[in-house]
Amino acid sequence: MVKKSVIPILLLLHILFFISCEKQREHIAPAIHERDSVPMMTTYGVNQLISDSGVIKYKIVTERWEIYQNETSQKSVFIKGAFLEQFDESFHVQSYIQCDTAYYYTDKQLWELRGRVKILTKDGLDFTSEELFLDRRAHELYSRKYSKLVTPKRTLQGSYFRSDERMTRYLVTNSRGSFEKSDFTGESDTTTVAADSLNTFSRPQASPRPKLPTTP
Repeated sequence: MVKKSVIPILLLLHILFFISCEKQREHIAPAIHERDSVPMMTTYGVNQLISDSGVIKYKIVTERWEIYQNETSQKSVFIKGAFLEQFDESFHVQSYIQCDTAYYYTDKQLWELRGRVKILTKDGLDFTSEELFLDRRAHELYSRKYSKLVTPKRTLQGSYFRSDERMTRYLVTNSRGSFEKSDFTGESDTTTVAADSLNTFSRPQASPRPKLPTTP
């Protein structure tokens, strides 16, 4: 009886021996090869000054700041929106900028703003769009989407916008809006035009009518 009970135990030990000799499989998740697919750093509750060539140019306030980096480039993502103050050389506030989402490409020195972009300058200029790029190398701003520009003197709307960094000189194409007549003739009245659909209408010349007979 003892021998019969020992045999199953020996068989079980024999099976366990061969199982333990098999190559162990490692249950490890595959490595992430794309370094820009996950942020290398995430910061919350940011209130920070940003300089350009040693001069403070912006102050950024955002709920979440993510930094992505790969072998060739680096970018910052502000997925929760951003609020920026832009300063001039004397550290005076030049404009306020806000948007729903922002990207900053470090190598290109380019800001990309998306979703309910709004700019308000110290001169009272009010700009709104769904897209805006701020090129720090070229010192200019541009948008290829519908934009609206309101100043104390005029209102412009168009599908393409370009401006200098201070938004004192700007261009709007495919536009509709109100302009000062002095922009065209040097006079001071205000006129409304459709810049890319301006048509000239002339009143048709009236044909002569026969005279009615006179009664004696």
